[in-house]
Amino acid sequence: MKKDIENRDDIYLLVKTFYVKLMNDDLMCHFFEDFKDPIHLEAHLQTLVDFWSNILFYSGEYRKNAMQPHLDLQQKKPFESIHFKQWLSSFYSAIDELFEGDMAHAAKSRAQSIATVMQIKISEMNK
Repeated sequence: MKKDIENRDDIYLLVKTFYVKLMNDDLMCHFFEDFKDPIHLEAHLQTLVDFWSNILFYSGEYRKNAMQPHLDLQQKKPFESIHFKQWLSSFYSAIDELFEGDMAHAAKSRAQSIATVMQIKISEMNK
């Protein structure tokens, strides 16, 4: 039986597994070219750990605007609905490989909400 997401170390394992999937996905890898540099990737993974720690455990560790970098990226490399579907699929797959339980379910639910809000913001931007 797999354990649930319990702490920052678990979140780190999740986001690292998730990013390996994205960076090796032919459909998604072009969004992640900046993270081929291991130092840049590690810094970003730590930011993601702060973000998800705040989302799942209300840690208060993330105080940035998570949406803005994605809206900026949209200007350079537009997102399409297929990208959001693949992003979610990769995230869910990483969770399912590593964890199960209430927090794992909560992470999936929050990811779905984040993807939905991001798609709405991007569609508003393109009007």
